[in-house]
Amino acid sequence: MLPRTLLTSASLADAALLTHVEQGREWPLLVWAPGPGVRMVSSAVLGGGIGERQWVLNAQVPPGYQRLDPVDHLRDLAAGAGLGGEGVGLMTAASVADRRYAADGGALAVVTAGIGVRGWAAAPEAGGVAAPRPGTINIIVSLPVPLTDGALVNAVATATEAKTQALVELGADASGTPTDAVCVAAPSPGGGDAEAFAGPRSRWGARLARAVHRATLDACAGQLPAGDRGPIG
Repeated sequence: MLPRTLLTSASLADAALLTHVEQGREWPLLVWAPGPGVRMVSSAVLGGGIGERQWVLNAQVPPGYQRLDPVDHLRDLAAGAGLGGEGVGLMTAASVADRRYAADGGALAVVTAGIGVRGWAAAPEAGGVAAPRPGTINIIVSLPVPLTDGALVNAVATATEAKTQALVELGADASGTPTDAVCVAAPSPGGGDAEAFAGPRSRWGARLARAVHRATLDACAGQLPAGDRGPIG
């Protein structure tokens, strides 16, 4: 077990794998703490939205996680890992230890994935409002260049498209799982120029897309029994 101290690292590739205890056993906890001077955009239950964030954690929780206080739980996990200030907290029932990294021209992505429950976004079933639940495909991306607010949002869309492309190529017959989450980090502009675009045909969006696509392919590989695969193409 790694010591529960704050590990500051500029590179997402150096994220630390710690542990936490839930229901009487240890579960993995992935922690990346780039420190100040970083803006993030995220759909996470803790630290979601756009703003300065100093760390990201991705916590594996037991299957059938029933706690109704995920924000407080994530804050407790962050404090236990020695994390201070504002950050982003994600949860998943998928294996965090089996995380997959990919890099492309300075864009880095790490993906944890479990696709036992999956489907298409535009499903005919009625939606509903429920307590937040742990995400199943969690994507964390870091870029080395500042992005405008619009480009940060664009980066989330690009990462999501790349994830779906990987699932379709694997034959998952799905656009994702109902509880996926994403976080994109980039340096704060600091009064200087910031990239205005992060779509899949922009310079940095293309790199982000390739990194997320590769990491998602690797994270989801082998999770589909042959009989469950849909048509590829």
